[in-house]
Amino acid sequence: MDTLLLLLVFTASLAGFCALSLAMDRHTEDVFGRGSTPGAWRRWLQLGGTALLCMSLAASLQSGGRAIGWVLWLGALTVAAQVTVGLLSYAPRRLHWIACAAALLALGGALAWLLLAG
Repeated sequence: MDTLLLLLVFTASLAGFCALSLAMDRHTEDVFGRGSTPGAWRRWLQLGGTALLCMSLAASLQSGGRAIGWVLWLGALTVAAQVTVGLLSYAPRRLHWIACAAALLALGGALAWLLLAG
């Protein structure tokens, strides 16, 4: 399996879950302080989180094939969800920085894979 695609699967899953959690009022208050709401960003965060999870699925199926790719994706979702819950529980103020870094790594990895595969 390609290491770049495996990195893409995990980072896209992590960034997707972080974006989806920031679309919720409770988690936005935990990260940015009391009284903060996602406001107009809610739909964009939901759309971005969903797109990143779909990117993770596509990279997983590309990396492992149709048989193993689904198992790989579910494993990456499990680990990314646990990391997101851990960040929200123990380091909520750092969640948005880690989510941004994961999203940049995922998008950079996807671009690098497209350039190398083509």
